[in-house]
Formats: sequence, structure tokens, C-alpha cells
Amino acid sequence: MDQFAAMRAFVRVVEAGSFTRAAASLETPKPTVTKLIQTLEQHLRTKLLNRTTRRVTVTPDGAAYYERAIQLIADLDELDSSMAAAQTRPKGKLRIDMSGALANIFVIPALPGFFATYPDIQIDFGVSDRQTDLIGENVDCVLRAGVLTDQSLIARRIAEMPMVTCAAPSYLARVGEPLHPLEIEQHHETVTYFNAATGRTFEFDFTRNGETFEIKGRHRVAFNEGNACVAATLAGLGVAQGPAFMVERYLASGELRAVLRDWTSEPLPLHVVYPPNRHLSSKLRVFVDWAAGLFAGAPVPQR
Repeated sequence: MDQFAAMRAFVRVVEAGSFTRAAASLETPKPTVTKLIQTLEQHLRTKLLNRTTRRVTVTPDGAAYYERAIQLIADLDELDSSMAAAQTRPKGKLRIDMSGALANIFVIPALPGFFATYPDIQIDFGVSDRQTDLIGENVDCVLRAGVLTDQSLIARRIAEMPMVTCAAPSYLARVGEPLHPLEIEQHHETVTYFNAATGRTFEFDFTRNGETFEIKGRHRVAFNEGNACVAATLAGLGVAQGPAFMVERYLASGELRAVLRDWTSEPLPLHVVYPPNRHLSSKLRVFVDWAAGLFAGAPVPQR
């Protein structure tokens, strides 16, 4: 029996919550994963997993074995990486998730430079605004904007993105330009972003001379994806507040117009997030450092 292969398969089944998802993330046939787990249980002479047609749960012995197994795997990966780093460049496949706006505007245009430096790294990108289950989906890291709520994850803050409030000239000609944040709540429609996991809509915030307002607004449309919010704002569906980097070209062209420019809004933090029980391999470390440098060197969008 290849005990380390069986151990890795067991860890992935526990983290993914199913044999099917574990097999997909390991790129291994499901029967092979099942056989590895069965062989491991026979070797240890104990049951590690409870299986039903609907779910897989960990037995008490399985939970104890999992805690030791992830540490042993991390130690082995670190040993392999330290030996490889002395002789070769970082290599292997990464799974990285981020929003479409971050991917299209910042990351993808800079990727040729990354691959010129690290030609042996392959990246599978998941591009959406949904909240990713890093452990269950076997994702190495995500670029995540906004306030983090899952304190079990490790996060490195790499940027703060200025926010801007804006609307299409056609909308402002029809409804008028707000001169105070409360006018948005009282007289205007908004284009609103909502969290796909919770359904919570995000408020607009404004600060000036120590005075602060959080505006809910009356939205006719709400989206859980940033590019859709921009498209709806361009279509004249209301006032929007979002990251300046997403709209600066439309502000420059006149397709959108900034409003309430004498008010400031809280910048949106950007983090690189990864699971706490994953070894930070050399390939992941160089990507995290590259992403941090990319956003640190990004030009500050102008309002």
C-alpha cells in the first residue's frame, strides 16, 4: 500500500465531504480513491469514515487521524519543496479564485510577466464573485475584496481600493444629481451589490467633516457580480457605489459621472486568503508575493 497516497486521499475526502469531489480535486478515478481509503482502514484496523448514500462523516478515530495526517503531509511537502527549491524553479499547478473584475483588469494582463519568471507553474482560475469553499473545493488561495468574516482562514492584506459613487449622465438628466447622501435614499434608485451566499445587500457609506451616513437606497436591480453592476449603471438604472478601478475608464470617457465628490467612502480592502492547514508551497508563495507586488504597484484610480 502507498500509505502517503492513501493518507492524501483520506484528507481530501474529509475536506471535500464526498468521495466524488475528492476524486475530482485529486484528478483520480473515484474507485481508486475508494480503494485507497478501504486499504488504509484495513491497515489501521479501524473505521475512519461513516458512509451513507448522501454524505460522508468522520469517525472519532478518523478525526484524530486527520489531525495528524495533515501535519505529516505538510511536513513532507515542506521537505520536498525545500529540496526542490535548491535545484529547480517552483513548478506545479495552482487553483486560484477571484472576481472577474480583478482578473480582467489587473491579473490577466500581468500574467505574461508572471509566466516569464515562473514558466513551470500552471494556474487554473475560478472567476466569479461567489464565496469559495477553499478547503472543500481544494482551492489554493483566493483574492477576496471586502471585510473578511471567516476568521479560520489566513489572510494577507495586499491593497485598499478607493470607492466612487457614480451614475450615467442619462440617469442624472432624468432624475437630477444628488447633492447630499440622504437624497439618494429619498429620491433616487440605486444599483446594488448583494452577497450571493447570504443575500445581504451592501450599503453606500459617506463621510465628510466627521459626519457619516450609511445609505441603504431603493434598488430596482441588485447583482452579485461587479461587472453586472457596472453594466446596469451604464444603462442608466441608478446610482452606484463601487471600486474606482472598475469605472475609471467610463468616468474618463464621460459614460459615467462621479457624484458627491466632496464626500469620501471607506476603501475596500483586498486580501489573499488561503486555508490554515495548507502548507504554503513554493509555487503558492511566489504567486502570493507576485500578487501583493502587482497590487502594490497598481496606479491609484482617479475619481
